[in-house]
Amino acid sequence: MQDLFQFESFQSPVYPHEELIIDAFAGGGGASTGIEQALGRSPDIAINHCDKALAMHAQNHPDTIHLTESVWDVDLKTHTNGRPVGLLWASPDCRHFSRAGGKRILSPEVRMLAWSIVHFCQKLKAKRPRVIMVENVVEFKGWGPLDDEGNQIKSRAGETFEQWCEALRKLGYKLEVRVLRASDYGAPTIRKRLFIIARRDGKPIVWPAPTHGDPNKAEFVGSGLRPWRTAAECIDWSIPCKSIFNRKKPLVPKTMKRIAAGIQKFVIDAQEPFILNMSHGGRLEPLRRPMTTIKTEKGGCRALVIPCVDRQYGNSKCADITDPLGTVTAGGGGGSALVAAFLHKYYGQKRDGEIRGHLPDSPLHTLTTARRYGLVTSHLTMMRGSCKHGRSVDQPMPTNTAGGNHIAEVRSFLTAYYGTSVGQKLSRPIGTTTTKDRFGLVSVEISGEPYVITDIGMRMLTSRELYRANGYPEGHIIDFEHNGKPFSKEEQVAKCGNGVPPPWAKALSQANCPEMIVRAEAA
Repeated sequence: MQDLFQFESFQSPVYPHEELIIDAFAGGGGASTGIEQALGRSPDIAINHCDKALAMHAQNHPDTIHLTESVWDVDLKTHTNGRPVGLLWASPDCRHFSRAGGKRILSPEVRMLAWSIVHFCQKLKAKRPRVIMVENVVEFKGWGPLDDEGNQIKSRAGETFEQWCEALRKLGYKLEVRVLRASDYGAPTIRKRLFIIARRDGKPIVWPAPTHGDPNKAEFVGSGLRPWRTAAECIDWSIPCKSIFNRKKPLVPKTMKRIAAGIQKFVIDAQEPFILNMSHGGRLEPLRRPMTTIKTEKGGCRALVIPCVDRQYGNSKCADITDPLGTVTAGGGGGSALVAAFLHKYYGQKRDGEIRGHLPDSPLHTLTTARRYGLVTSHLTMMRGSCKHGRSVDQPMPTNTAGGNHIAEVRSFLTAYYGTSVGQKLSRPIGTTTTKDRFGLVSVEISGEPYVITDIGMRMLTSRELYRANGYPEGHIIDFEHNGKPFSKEEQVAKCGNGVPPPWAKALSQANCPEMIVRAEAA
C-alpha cells in the first residue's frame, strides 16, 4: 500500500536530532496525542493498515510520517534510516482477547499481532527501541495456545504471553506489567487496560501515581487526589432528547425495560440528586452545599439532575454517573445511554393549562410568588448487554465500543402536581386528555412534594461527547473530509473505541521518557 506521505529516506521534519518516536497500530491519534502532551512533540512515524485511521491521525498530527502498511510488511530499518528509536508505543488488535468480542477467533494472524513488536526489535538490531509501551485489554495476559477447533486451551492460558515476554527479555529488555484505570489519570471513563513497559537502557520503569480518585471513598480524604471526572461534564446538555413514545420505529422491549429500571433507580429512588449549574461550564453542585450565585442571563439557571448510565451489553455492572464512563472498545459493545428526567412543577390549573417547564439552558422565566419551575434529571442507558438500569451521570462514563455508539441519554419529564389528580394505575384505561390536565406515567414524591412523569426522552450520545469521555482534548479533529466525503459518525466512534485515552499515554511517557521532552532553547 502507498504511504500517505512519499519520501525517499526518513528525515524527521521537525526534530532531526532527536531519538525517534514510533506509534505502531496508530488509530485516530489518542496515544500520539498523549505523547505529544507529555513530550512536546508528535511521534515521527505512525503505522496502520487502515487508511481511515491514519486519515484522522494525520488531521491531528500533520508532522508525523504516516505508513499505511501492515506492521508485518513495514520496513522500519529503512524508514528509521539508522537513527535510534527512543520510544515505541504499540496497541495491537485486542478483539481476540477482549470479553466484549466473545469467544470467536477471527484469524490467527490478528491474534499473533503482538509478535510484530518482537519482530521490530529484531530487525532494528542495535537501533531497537530504548523504551517500549504496550497497551491491550486485561485478558491479553491470558494469551495462550488454541486447540484444533480454534478455542483457547484453558489449562495453558497465559503460556503464549509468557513466551512473548521472554522473547523481549532475550533482546535485553526488562519488563513490568500492570493494569491501569483511565479514570485514575483524569479521563472520565472507567476503561481498564493492561500495560507492559519494557526498557533496555538500565533505567528504572516508572509507574505514574494516580491523579484522580473516587470522592465517595473514605480513603479519598487526605489522599491529595482530585475527584475523578464525570460523565456529566462530557454531555452537551443543550441537545434535546426525542420522546421514547410515539416513535415511527418503537424502541425494543428490552430497551424500554432498561429505561424503566433506570428511572426507578435514579429518579424515583434517588437519594442524592445534584444541581446542574448551566453557567461555569456546566459545573455540578451537590444539594448538601449552598447554591452558588444565580445569574439572570442565559445559562445562569440551575437544574436538578438525577442521572445514571445504563450499560446495555456485556457483564459490566451499572453504576451512577459519579463513576467514569465505561470503556469505548472496538468490539461493538460497551455502549451507554444517557437517561435524564426533566422535573417540571405544576400547581393545579393555570391559564390555558400552561405548564412552565423548559430546558435548563434556556433563560429563566419571570419569577412569581407561585413556585412553578422544574428541575432536570438525567441518567445514561446502554443499548446492549446485561445492564438493567443504567448509570448516573455524576460518575465517569461507562466503556463504549468501536463497533457502534450504544450510549444514550434519557431524560424524564416530571411535573409537580397539585391538581385534582395525581395519576392512575397503568393497568386502568387512561382518562380523557384535556388541555388543563396531564396524566403521569409514574407518581413519585420528592422532598415531600408529589410529581408525575409526563414524558421520557432519549438520545444517543454524540461522537464529540464520547471523545470527551475518553480524555481527548476538545480541539481533537474528528469531523473532516476523507476521499471527498465527510468522515462518518460510525468511523468517528470506531476510532474512539479503538483509541487510547490520551491521559494514559501522557502520564506514562512523562514518567518514563523525561529526557525526550522538547525544551525551548534559551534566548
